[in-house]
Amino acid sequence: MKFSYYPGCTLKTKAKELDAYGRLSAAKLGVELEEIENWQCCGAVYPQAEDEIATKLSAVRALDAAKQKNQELLTLCSACHHVLKRVNNDMATSEYIRLRANNYLKLDAPYAGETHVIHYLEMLRDRVGFDNLKKAVVNPLKGRKIAAYYGCLLLRPSKVMAFDDPENPTIIEDFIKAIGAMPVKYSLRNECCGGYIALEDRAAAQKRVDAILESAQSAGAETIVTACPLCMYNLDANATKHAVPVKYFTELLAEALGVKEGDA
Repeated sequence: MKFSYYPGCTLKTKAKELDAYGRLSAAKLGVELEEIENWQCCGAVYPQAEDEIATKLSAVRALDAAKQKNQELLTLCSACHHVLKRVNNDMATSEYIRLRANNYLKLDAPYAGETHVIHYLEMLRDRVGFDNLKKAVVNPLKGRKIAAYYGCLLLRPSKVMAFDDPENPTIIEDFIKAIGAMPVKYSLRNECCGGYIALEDRAAAQKRVDAILESAQSAGAETIVTACPLCMYNLDANATKHAVPVKYFTELLAEALGVKEGDA
Protein backbone atom coordinates (compact mmCIF):
# COMPACT_ATOMS: atom_id res chain seq x y z
CA MET A 1 0.00 0.00 0.00
CA LYS A 2 1.68 3.20 -1.20
CA PHE A 3 0.68 6.85 -0.91
CA SER A 4 2.12 10.14 -2.04
CA TYR A 5 2.96 11.93 1.20
CA TYR A 6 2.77 15.65 1.90
CA PRO A 7 4.48 16.39 5.27
CA GLY A 8 4.24 20.17 5.35
CA CYS A 9 6.60 22.67 6.95
CA THR A 10 5.77 22.22 10.63
CA LEU A 11 6.40 18.47 10.53
CA LYS A 12 9.97 19.26 9.52
CA THR A 13 10.47 21.65 12.46
CA LYS A 14 8.23 21.99 15.54
CA ALA A 15 6.14 18.86 14.94
CA LYS A 16 8.86 16.32 14.16
CA GLU A 17 7.29 13.75 16.48
CA LEU A 18 4.04 13.76 14.50
CA ASP A 19 5.99 13.01 11.32
CA ALA A 20 8.66 10.63 12.63
CA TYR A 21 6.31 8.35 14.55
CA GLY A 22 3.81 8.47 11.72
CA ARG A 23 6.42 7.23 9.25
CA LEU A 24 7.71 4.50 11.55
CA SER A 25 4.21 3.31 12.38
CA ALA A 26 3.23 3.27 8.71
CA ALA A 27 6.25 1.09 7.94
CA LYS A 28 5.22 -1.31 10.74
CA LEU A 29 1.79 -1.58 9.10
CA GLY A 30 3.17 -2.20 5.62
CA VAL A 31 2.24 1.26 4.37
CA GLU A 32 4.74 3.17 2.21
CA LEU A 33 4.74 6.96 2.39
CA GLU A 34 6.47 8.38 -0.67
CA GLU A 35 7.28 12.01 0.09
CA ILE A 36 6.52 14.37 -2.76
CA GLU A 37 9.65 15.85 -4.33
CA ASN A 38 10.17 19.59 -4.03
CA TRP A 39 6.93 20.21 -2.17
CA GLN A 40 6.24 23.75 -1.05
CA CYS A 41 4.37 25.21 1.91
CA CYS A 42 0.62 24.85 1.40
CA GLY A 43 0.05 28.27 2.97
CA ALA A 44 -1.30 26.84 6.26
CA VAL A 45 -4.51 28.88 6.02
CA TYR A 46 -7.15 28.40 3.34
CA PRO A 47 -7.78 31.76 1.62
CA GLN A 48 -11.43 32.80 1.83
CA ALA A 49 -11.46 35.21 -1.13
CA GLU A 50 -12.74 33.43 -4.23
CA ASP A 51 -10.43 35.40 -6.52
CA GLU A 52 -7.31 34.53 -4.47
CA ILE A 53 -5.38 32.18 -6.73
CA ALA A 54 -1.66 32.62 -6.04
CA THR A 55 -1.71 31.23 -2.50
CA LYS A 56 -3.42 28.05 -3.72
CA LEU A 57 -0.82 27.19 -6.34
CA SER A 58 1.57 25.24 -4.10
CA ALA A 59 -1.33 23.02 -3.02
CA VAL A 60 -2.26 22.41 -6.65
CA ARG A 61 1.36 21.42 -7.41
CA ALA A 62 1.28 18.84 -4.62
CA LEU A 63 -2.07 17.50 -5.76
CA ASP A 64 -0.86 17.23 -9.34
CA ALA A 65 2.33 15.44 -8.22
CA ALA A 66 0.18 12.72 -6.63
CA LYS A 67 -1.97 12.58 -9.75
CA GLN A 68 1.11 11.96 -11.90
CA LYS A 69 1.88 8.88 -9.80
CA ASN A 70 -1.74 7.76 -9.74
CA GLN A 71 -1.64 7.78 -5.94
CA GLU A 72 -3.78 9.15 -3.15
CA LEU A 73 -2.24 12.13 -1.36
CA LEU A 74 -1.79 11.43 2.35
CA THR A 75 -1.38 14.14 4.99
CA LEU A 76 -0.77 14.23 8.75
CA CYS A 77 -1.01 17.89 9.73
CA SER A 78 -4.61 19.04 10.20
CA ALA A 79 -3.91 22.46 8.68
CA CYS A 80 -2.21 21.01 5.60
CA HIS A 81 -5.01 18.49 5.18
CA HIS A 82 -7.59 21.27 5.43
CA VAL A 83 -5.90 23.44 2.80
CA LEU A 84 -5.16 20.61 0.36
CA LYS A 85 -8.66 19.15 0.63
CA ARG A 86 -10.38 22.49 0.11
CA VAL A 87 -8.13 23.58 -2.76
CA ASN A 88 -8.71 20.20 -4.39
CA ASN A 89 -12.44 20.80 -4.09
CA ASP A 90 -11.97 24.23 -5.67
CA MET A 91 -10.14 22.69 -8.61
CA ALA A 92 -12.90 20.13 -9.09
CA THR A 93 -15.88 22.48 -8.74
CA SER A 94 -14.84 26.02 -9.67
CA GLU A 95 -14.13 26.73 -13.32
CA TYR A 96 -12.94 30.23 -12.35
CA ILE A 97 -10.22 28.91 -10.02
CA ARG A 98 -9.35 25.88 -12.14
CA LEU A 99 -8.76 27.92 -15.31
CA ARG A 100 -6.61 30.55 -13.61
CA ALA A 101 -4.56 28.09 -11.55
CA ASN A 102 -3.78 25.98 -14.60
CA ASN A 103 -2.89 29.08 -16.60
CA TYR A 104 -0.40 30.06 -13.90
CA LEU A 105 1.17 26.63 -13.48
CA LYS A 106 1.31 25.46 -17.12
CA LEU A 107 1.26 21.80 -16.09
CA ASP A 108 1.76 18.98 -18.58
CA ALA A 109 -2.00 18.44 -18.39
CA PRO A 110 -4.62 20.61 -16.68
CA TYR A 111 -5.40 19.62 -13.12
CA ALA A 112 -9.08 19.32 -12.25
CA GLY A 113 -9.25 17.79 -8.78
CA GLU A 114 -8.53 14.19 -9.76
CA THR A 115 -6.42 13.35 -6.67
CA HIS A 116 -8.04 11.91 -3.57
CA VAL A 117 -6.73 13.57 -0.39
CA ILE A 118 -6.68 11.29 2.63
CA HIS A 119 -5.66 11.96 6.22
CA TYR A 120 -3.47 9.46 8.09
CA LEU A 121 -6.35 8.69 10.46
CA GLU A 122 -8.61 7.98 7.49
CA MET A 123 -5.91 5.69 6.12
CA LEU A 124 -5.92 3.74 9.39
CA ARG A 125 -9.72 3.52 9.38
CA ASP A 126 -10.48 3.01 5.68
CA ARG A 127 -7.37 1.36 4.20
CA VAL A 128 -5.65 -0.56 7.02
CA GLY A 129 -8.83 -0.98 9.08
CA PHE A 130 -9.04 -0.57 12.83
CA ASP A 131 -9.57 -4.33 13.28
CA ASN A 132 -6.27 -5.00 11.49
CA LEU A 133 -4.57 -2.24 13.47
CA LYS A 134 -5.71 -3.91 16.66
CA LYS A 135 -4.14 -7.18 15.49
CA ALA A 136 -0.84 -5.38 14.83
CA VAL A 137 -0.62 -3.93 18.34
CA VAL A 138 2.12 -5.54 20.45
CA ASN A 139 1.93 -3.18 23.40
CA PRO A 140 -1.76 -2.45 24.04
CA LEU A 141 -2.24 0.68 26.13
CA LYS A 142 -4.51 -1.04 28.63
CA GLY A 143 -6.00 1.09 31.37
CA ARG A 144 -4.92 4.37 29.77
CA LYS A 145 -7.69 6.98 29.68
CA ILE A 146 -7.12 9.01 26.52
CA ALA A 147 -9.22 11.87 25.14
CA ALA A 148 -9.35 12.98 21.53
CA TYR A 149 -9.04 16.63 20.60
CA TYR A 150 -10.34 17.18 17.06
CA GLY A 151 -10.34 20.97 16.84
CA CYS A 152 -11.82 22.69 13.79
CA LEU A 153 -9.80 21.92 10.71
CA LEU A 154 -10.40 18.22 10.19
CA LEU A 155 -14.14 18.46 10.57
CA ARG A 156 -15.28 21.69 8.92
CA PRO A 157 -16.67 22.57 6.44
CA SER A 158 -18.20 19.13 6.81
CA LYS A 159 -19.38 18.60 3.22
CA VAL A 160 -15.95 19.36 1.76
CA MET A 161 -13.80 17.71 4.42
CA ALA A 162 -16.06 14.62 4.71
CA PHE A 163 -13.83 13.41 7.54
CA ASP A 164 -16.41 12.46 10.16
CA ASP A 165 -19.59 13.72 11.76
CA PRO A 166 -18.65 17.32 12.69
CA GLU A 167 -20.87 17.32 15.76
CA ASN A 168 -20.21 13.80 17.03
CA PRO A 169 -16.99 12.43 15.49
CA THR A 170 -15.75 8.97 16.46
CA ILE A 171 -12.66 8.27 14.35
CA ILE A 172 -10.07 9.15 17.02
CA GLU A 173 -12.04 7.35 19.75
CA ASP A 174 -12.15 4.27 17.51
CA PHE A 175 -8.39 4.62 17.00
CA ILE A 176 -7.87 4.83 20.76
CA LYS A 177 -9.87 1.61 21.22
CA ALA A 178 -7.82 -0.12 18.52
CA ILE A 179 -4.55 0.56 20.37
CA GLY A 180 -6.02 -0.87 23.55
CA ALA A 181 -6.75 2.29 25.53
CA MET A 182 -9.99 3.70 26.91
CA PRO A 183 -11.43 6.69 24.99
CA VAL A 184 -12.74 9.54 27.10
CA LYS A 185 -15.44 11.72 25.57
CA TYR A 186 -15.89 15.29 26.74
CA SER A 187 -18.02 18.19 25.58
CA LEU A 188 -15.36 20.45 24.02
CA ARG A 189 -13.42 17.91 21.94
CA ASN A 190 -14.45 19.43 18.60
CA GLU A 191 -14.44 23.10 19.62
CA CYS A 192 -11.84 25.61 18.39
CA CYS A 193 -8.84 26.07 20.70
CA GLY A 194 -8.30 29.66 19.57
CA GLY A 195 -4.95 28.97 17.93
CA TYR A 196 -5.45 31.48 15.13
CA ILE A 197 -6.15 34.35 17.54
CA ALA A 198 -3.38 33.55 20.05
CA LEU A 199 -1.02 36.27 18.80
CA GLU A 200 -3.67 38.96 18.55
CA ASP A 201 -5.59 38.13 21.73
CA ARG A 202 -3.71 35.70 23.91
CA ALA A 203 -6.14 36.06 26.80
CA ALA A 204 -9.01 34.85 24.61
CA ALA A 205 -6.94 31.86 23.46
CA GLN A 206 -5.99 31.06 27.05
CA LYS A 207 -9.64 31.09 28.08
CA ARG A 208 -10.54 28.61 25.35
CA VAL A 209 -7.55 26.38 26.11
CA ASP A 210 -8.30 26.23 29.82
CA ALA A 211 -11.94 25.37 29.13
CA ILE A 212 -10.97 22.51 26.78
CA LEU A 213 -8.38 21.06 29.14
CA GLU A 214 -10.65 21.34 32.17
CA SER A 215 -13.46 19.65 30.22
CA ALA A 216 -11.20 16.72 29.30
CA GLN A 217 -9.71 16.42 32.76
CA SER A 218 -13.07 16.52 34.51
CA ALA A 219 -14.21 13.65 32.28
CA GLY A 220 -11.29 11.56 33.52
CA ALA A 221 -8.73 12.00 30.74
CA GLU A 222 -5.11 11.28 31.59
CA THR A 223 -3.80 12.24 28.14
CA ILE A 224 -5.17 14.18 25.17
CA VAL A 225 -4.21 13.30 21.59
CA THR A 226 -4.38 15.55 18.55
CA ALA A 227 -3.32 15.60 14.90
CA CYS A 228 -2.86 19.38 14.72
CA PRO A 229 0.52 21.07 15.39
CA LEU A 230 -1.16 24.44 15.98
CA CYS A 231 -3.57 22.92 18.51
CA MET A 232 -0.67 21.10 20.16
CA TYR A 233 1.27 24.35 20.54
CA ASN A 234 -1.74 26.33 21.73
CA LEU A 235 -2.93 23.74 24.25
CA ASP A 236 0.59 23.61 25.69
CA ALA A 237 1.76 27.22 25.50
CA ASN A 238 -1.48 28.93 26.51
CA ALA A 239 -2.67 26.74 29.36
CA THR A 240 -2.72 28.82 32.54
CA LYS A 241 -3.53 26.01 34.96
CA HIS A 242 -2.21 22.53 35.67
CA ALA A 243 -3.38 20.58 32.67
CA VAL A 244 -3.60 17.08 31.27
CA PRO A 245 -0.65 16.35 28.92
CA VAL A 246 -1.19 16.59 25.15
CA LYS A 247 0.49 14.29 22.62
CA TYR A 248 0.30 13.57 18.92
CA PHE A 249 -1.77 10.50 18.12
CA THR A 250 1.20 9.04 16.22
CA GLU A 251 3.24 8.95 19.43
CA LEU A 252 0.73 6.58 21.03
CA LEU A 253 0.35 4.62 17.80
CA ALA A 254 4.11 4.02 17.72
CA GLU A 255 4.11 3.00 21.36
CA ALA A 256 1.32 0.49 20.78
CA LEU A 257 3.06 -0.93 17.70
CA GLY A 258 6.33 -1.36 19.61
CA VAL A 259 8.29 1.43 17.96
CA LYS A 260 10.95 2.51 20.43
CA GLU A 261 11.57 6.17 21.29
CA GLY A 262 15.13 5.94 20.03
CA ASP A 263 13.94 4.92 16.58
CA ALA A 264 12.31 8.28 15.85
